[in-house]
Amino acid sequence: MVTETRTTCPYCGVGCGVLVRVEDDGRTTVTGDPDHPANFGRLCSKGSALAETLTDDGRILHPEVGGREAGWDEALDLVASTFKETIAEHGPEAVAFYLSGQLLTEDYYVANKLMKGFIGAANIDTNSRLCMASSVAGHRRAFGSDTVPGNYEDIELADLVVIVGSNMAWCHPVLYQRLAAAKAARPEMAVVVIDPRRTATSDIADLHLSIRADGDVALFNGLMAHLHATGHVDRAFVAWHTEGFGAALGEARRFGPHELSAVTGLTQAEIAAFYERFASTEKVVTLFSQGVNQSSSGSDKVNAIINCHLMTGRIGRPGMGPLSLTGQPNAMGGREVGGLANMLAAHMNLDNADDRDRVGRFWRAPAVAEQPGLKAVDLFEAVGDGRIKALWIMATNPVVSMPEADRVRSAIAACPFVVVSDIQRDTDTARLAHVLLPSLGWSEKSGTVTNSERRISRQRAFRPGPGEARADWWQFAEVGRRMGFGEAFAYAGPHQVFAEHAGLSGFENGGSRDFDISAHAGIDALEYERLRPFLWPAPAGSMPPDGSSRFFADGRFFHADGRARFVAARGEAERRTNWGFPFVLNTGRIRDHWHTMTRTGKSPRLSAHLAEPFAEIHPADARACGIDDADLVEIDSADGGRVIVRALLTDRQARCNLFVPMHWTGETSALARVNALFPGRVDATSGQPALKHAAVRLRRHDSELHGFLVSEKKPEGVGTDYWALARADYGWRLELAGSEPAEGWENWLRRVTGLPSQVDVIGYHERTGTRMAAFAGTRLVAALYVAAGPVAVSRAWAAEQLGQSFADPHRRADVVAGRPGKGGADKGAIVCSCASVGINDIRAAIASGCGSVDAVGAATAAGTNCGSCRPEIRRILESMMLQAAE
Repeated sequence: MVTETRTTCPYCGVGCGVLVRVEDDGRTTVTGDPDHPANFGRLCSKGSALAETLTDDGRILHPEVGGREAGWDEALDLVASTFKETIAEHGPEAVAFYLSGQLLTEDYYVANKLMKGFIGAANIDTNSRLCMASSVAGHRRAFGSDTVPGNYEDIELADLVVIVGSNMAWCHPVLYQRLAAAKAARPEMAVVVIDPRRTATSDIADLHLSIRADGDVALFNGLMAHLHATGHVDRAFVAWHTEGFGAALGEARRFGPHELSAVTGLTQAEIAAFYERFASTEKVVTLFSQGVNQSSSGSDKVNAIINCHLMTGRIGRPGMGPLSLTGQPNAMGGREVGGLANMLAAHMNLDNADDRDRVGRFWRAPAVAEQPGLKAVDLFEAVGDGRIKALWIMATNPVVSMPEADRVRSAIAACPFVVVSDIQRDTDTARLAHVLLPSLGWSEKSGTVTNSERRISRQRAFRPGPGEARADWWQFAEVGRRMGFGEAFAYAGPHQVFAEHAGLSGFENGGSRDFDISAHAGIDALEYERLRPFLWPAPAGSMPPDGSSRFFADGRFFHADGRARFVAARGEAERRTNWGFPFVLNTGRIRDHWHTMTRTGKSPRLSAHLAEPFAEIHPADARACGIDDADLVEIDSADGGRVIVRALLTDRQARCNLFVPMHWTGETSALARVNALFPGRVDATSGQPALKHAAVRLRRHDSELHGFLVSEKKPEGVGTDYWALARADYGWRLELAGSEPAEGWENWLRRVTGLPSQVDVIGYHERTGTRMAAFAGTRLVAALYVAAGPVAVSRAWAAEQLGQSFADPHRRADVVAGRPGKGGADKGAIVCSCASVGINDIRAAIASGCGSVDAVGAATAAGTNCGSCRPEIRRILESMMLQAAE
């Protein structure tokens, strides 16, 4: 019997619907859901590879206490009793939860209810603080609520789309493809990209503004002043529906043209071109994401953008408005239930006594928190200095993702009691747990998520969890019951949690709050299972939304007087570099990986494109530092921390700027936890860390030897100065650098790959290098290549040889040589992860006459699924055409 399940992708905030087919033999395929209004069947490379990540290797299968296997009763009793004892001795402020945008809304809801309503403190924050807190703060200051005004359809209806601080093509690829399709259908649509890097997203841009780090407030303040000076103010809207215009305008006029150019790093002509496009176009949508949020002036950046839409009345109507692109799959759902330390459930305010009373009565809670808790950076400082003595971390890896990551690791290691709920047992954070709890993952858990346009969708289980894994909401509810709050946490399933959440949203609401889904307050298990994606608000008695509902079209906002607020945005483009640390460091995602790779790292296909950590460096900066492409480089910061990564030279990077991705961890690299380089500098309003701007220095890292290893078994105990580990189709691939091990390379190979003594190792070791291949019978189980300089081996080809039979000794010699023999094929480095198309395949197609990206796609399938690799294909095509013309 074949089963088909409609569920939702677990990656970014686009919230794509997926269809999962499970065959009788267990084979699973994942495709886009053509009926889901977020993606209409599209999926990105990560979503397309979801079936490849459904493995149980590395999973936590049983509760563990002190490193030994335990039963659920023992583990949960210990958690409950330790929290109770800590509270009794030190007060409720001595305990904390740190959660994740990977959680489902039901998980978030129960955790917040337990902490804020029954423990009586608000020390519950989430990694959403690292990505969305400044958007929350900006919305609340401007609108009186954390309300996203528009929806995805507005992107396609706009005549001008401004993308600020977002590499949409890689970070929100399906939404980017919707934009690209709209622009192809209407070429007159204009796109402006504002980003220090010329990313893949810039390929669609009519204008790319390579802005200086944190120059965004000045740029949009300047836009506000320009709009006023040129008569583009909706005076009736401003007069009837807003407050604070004069003060905001006064701040916006602070910089003249020369100062504005100096602060933003843009020419006056570039600034004028952008301002004219914005002023002359009514239907404008401004999309913004982490380049705006992850800043010490993030909240002011958000409000500077919103100010420009408020003053022109371009908000709440089709094809216009500011739209925050959510980083995680359920950061929005977490915000709806009060997931941040300064919020209450159902978009109510923790600092409002009436809201606290209302939530307390609904929950029948004994001790609703009366003041905001510690935000993420402050929370881990409190862990480090001993104020927090019991900590529960769920579905996130703060030892990698937090700024000052080394200090965070030390703080957690010193905490008297640490509980970690996760799916993988060897994460950098899970290793520090006193109690380790096995959670259900995507495909196993059931609940809801909310995407960037306020659309709530179901995640549905389609396979059982491994071992004794349990739902996250259940874990919190069980601890609440064991702490003596049993009746309040007696949920029979996630449908009851959702029904209660929906009921609270409508409790004494009457339209006074934006978030209302009380139409679903009485939902039962069957209705919950059948729940279709819907936009909120959906108050009781309302018809199902038609998919185009927008806030603020009527000019009514959620401040007490119904008016929006202009905010005088004063964020400064602070100069943090100096002669000793002259480079600005930026970080973020790459195309095919997600967060700390606990899911995407299981897919060989997703690891094939960029298999090791790297730093994007402008070629001129590299020359000045004596760095060549693919050299190893060392980066350290004035605030401490050090990484060693691979140099990737590109003129798409701005001068004196570096970009290092965030994904590599202590599991997958020797020294590449990039957030160890970032100080704990935060936005004063939102508490969001500045993860796009640190002062660092750069130098070449010299190693005696460089190597490449492929192995059926996961390498352990590598021990070299540099290494980076990634999946391959039939095992693992490892880049390494350092000195020759004292034990010799053959013994090293046997040790790190676990080769039994009877396995044959052939090859050679000489002054120019080492090449070895290990065979179990005729099957290749490992191969090692070492040289004093770059290792001349096709990585993709070598990895493909794992698990193959090599009865012919000549073919074994090919493996030792590290290249295909006569008649063999080498696809080269992977460009298209969706179809596993390599650079050699693409070059061959171009050489055979394919003169466009579409033609290459027709010949090879590259770029025909999610389209994220199309800019890279275009660059290969242009390079080959340029060479042919010379």
